[in-house]
Amino acid sequence: MIISHTSVTSRFVQPRNSWKFSSFVNGESPFGIKSCKIRMTRRRGHLHSTASVVALMTDSNFFEVGRLIGSYGFMNISRIYEGRVIKGRLKGMDVQFKVYPGRIAGGMESDLLAANELVSHNTLQEHPRNISENIQLLLGAFETNTGEQWLAFRNDGRFSAADYAKFASENISKSLSNNFPIFGVGQKWKEKRYFVIKLLNGAMNGLAHMHKNDRLHQSLGPASVVMNTILEKDAAVLVPRLRDLAFSVDVRYTAIGDGPLSQDLWRRAISAGAIAPFEKRAFAIADDIRYAAGLLFAYLAFVPFCEAGVIDAISLQRLLESTFRLDLSSMREYCLADDRLAEAVKFLDLGGGSGWELLQAMLNPDYKKRPIAEAVLNHRFITGAIL
Repeated sequence: MIISHTSVTSRFVQPRNSWKFSSFVNGESPFGIKSCKIRMTRRRGHLHSTASVVALMTDSNFFEVGRLIGSYGFMNISRIYEGRVIKGRLKGMDVQFKVYPGRIAGGMESDLLAANELVSHNTLQEHPRNISENIQLLLGAFETNTGEQWLAFRNDGRFSAADYAKFASENISKSLSNNFPIFGVGQKWKEKRYFVIKLLNGAMNGLAHMHKNDRLHQSLGPASVVMNTILEKDAAVLVPRLRDLAFSVDVRYTAIGDGPLSQDLWRRAISAGAIAPFEKRAFAIADDIRYAAGLLFAYLAFVPFCEAGVIDAISLQRLLESTFRLDLSSMREYCLADDRLAEAVKFLDLGGGSGWELLQAMLNPDYKKRPIAEAVLNHRFITGAIL
């Protein structure tokens, strides 16, 4: 595919012999488009896997590309474009394209991550009745003639949990700098607490669905939760969705120990004494609870309740793991002495300290003592019973 840069919204032009993704019609899908079998093949040295039947559009002519709206990445820089569907029954639907650089720019890792993200979503969308509303929906995938991998997702919002936390903390700072009462008699703090708990509930529901379907996220953070609103007054319509499944790991027993993206995980499992397949699987799921869900929980419990710049993800993780070595009782005492952290402490103190209790369990150094995702989801703090 060649992208024209002569206009803000441009059509893809499909060249011949450029496809990595071959589609085979298998009848109508519940999404109103043809069901396609995506065969991810080995071509020009690319690494790929085989996915099963899922409803995906693999013809770039079904899409129109809009403006660039952002970029991010860990091992490579991925770009995000707005767009829409221009053909078929989904015509008019807004989409977001996640674009992985071609092999020349991004190397083998870029291809591997793109393929893994596609397969992960493909697996989670394999059964239409089992699709979670708390996981971003993949609509299509294709490759350009320059080797770029384009993944098309339904546009369920431009904001992330990181955007929300930044917005919330800056609002607190703005109110203080103008000498305004931040939240009057406390009603706004209650609104914020409800919003954050609903955000956590949605994120955990998505993660629980992944674990139930033998998938780990492995890179869940504030930027990996997409939101349809960051306004706390709109909490009733908030729907958080997990994205960024490029590092997702298959934890079916037949896949344990396999895959270039999970070798470090299995090495850590063995170091922790997890030798048998069922022990490695338990370790892997517990690892997702701590390094994905637990640190996300901590971030959302602190950053939106503090002024801008008081605390960030790195300093918070340092406090938890290095300064207090995951002893949250000691960390609470430390936070009580800092007025800037007062509202975060009050939030975790709800329900007789149920927030601290849950966070301590999720971050437990012993992986065998961490709760599974469904147990976290059913905890009274996450259900909102403490409000």
